[in-house]
Amino acid sequence: MENKNNVPVFTFSIVAIILGAALYKQFDFETLKFEKPALAIVYSIVFVFSVVVLIKNFIKRTEK
Repeated sequence: MENKNNVPVFTFSIVAIILGAALYKQFDFETLKFEKPALAIVYSIVFVFSVVVLIKNFIKRTEK
């Protein structure tokens, strides 16, 4: 039954990588602004959610 818990970890890690790369590409370092601020907000919310889920899973797995 351990494999059942690995599916969300894999999925959320892929989501975090893709959204992190998208946020990095959209950020303009010269003006310190995003190209599309509304889309960046949505990306940031989902990115933070996926990282929180990954951290909770990591903490839960280390307690066992």
